[in-house]
Amino acid sequence: MHSAGLSTAGTPRQPSKRRIPVSQLGMSDPHQLFDDTSAAQSRGYGAQREPGGLGCPAAAPSPQGAFLNDPVSNMAVAYGSSLAAQGKELVDKNIDRFIPVTKLKYYFAVDTLYVGKKLGLLFFPYLHQDWEVQYQQDTPVAPRFDVNAPDLYIPAMAFITYILVAGLALGTQERFSPDLLGLQASSVLAWLTLEVLAILLSLYLVTANTDLTTIDLVAFLGYKYVGMIGGVLMGLLFGKIGYYLVLGWCCVSIFVFMIRTLRLKILAEAAAEGVPVRGARNQLRMYLTMAVAAAQPLLMYWLTFHLVR
Repeated sequence: MHSAGLSTAGTPRQPSKRRIPVSQLGMSDPHQLFDDTSAAQSRGYGAQREPGGLGCPAAAPSPQGAFLNDPVSNMAVAYGSSLAAQGKELVDKNIDRFIPVTKLKYYFAVDTLYVGKKLGLLFFPYLHQDWEVQYQQDTPVAPRFDVNAPDLYIPAMAFITYILVAGLALGTQERFSPDLLGLQASSVLAWLTLEVLAILLSLYLVTANTDLTTIDLVAFLGYKYVGMIGGVLMGLLFGKIGYYLVLGWCCVSIFVFMIRTLRLKILAEAAAEGVPVRGARNQLRMYLTMAVAAAQPLLMYWLTFHLVR
């Protein structure tokens, strides 16, 4: 027993290996390499939440919100809005004074049926009988309801198409250049402006009291571009013979169209004023009508003959 006690005293006592339960280590999986600290972080975040804040920290008031809540700033915003409204109204009045936007809307009130009928009238005016423009309460009806009403849609589209066809003709002749195409467009616009100014001056000199406006003149004078397109296209397809045949037909058609249209606009006003048919003033108005109609074929040839070789 003593020897046993000595041996026990001489040998250091080894600590007993006691297995610690996994639940005490805080690990649900014995093979997990790292501790899960998400719960602790969530508890930490939860401590920073505002009561009843849906988990989001309270946001500090923004400078913009403070500015909008200021009564002085509200007055400034209202004053600025009123100034903007007044400026917009002033701009609209000035634009309508120099550019009659409301009147321009009337000249573009067209549809497909009107365009088809108008083109037929330009090529075959001999079959048309009634040339009177329809009115509704002293106001002419929209072009889509009356084929005799002037419009700006066909002249505008015809002008653009004519420039494209002119570029095609120049390209087939290996003479195309942007400068030459721009010169072609500028010359067409210059002749149109010169025509309008000459007609307005002539109407003033003969003291013709007519309801023709400047936009009406632009519309009537722009219809000749349709015949110019037809002549150039036939010239490209069939040469000089096709060009002269189609352009000659279109020239006669536009002459008849202009005579019958302007006659009602210029001579009918003279008859309503009680001017004698054989009077000097009425004769001047008739000569003016014929001069305007005769100038259209001349310009059609002048602006297209160099495009066909």
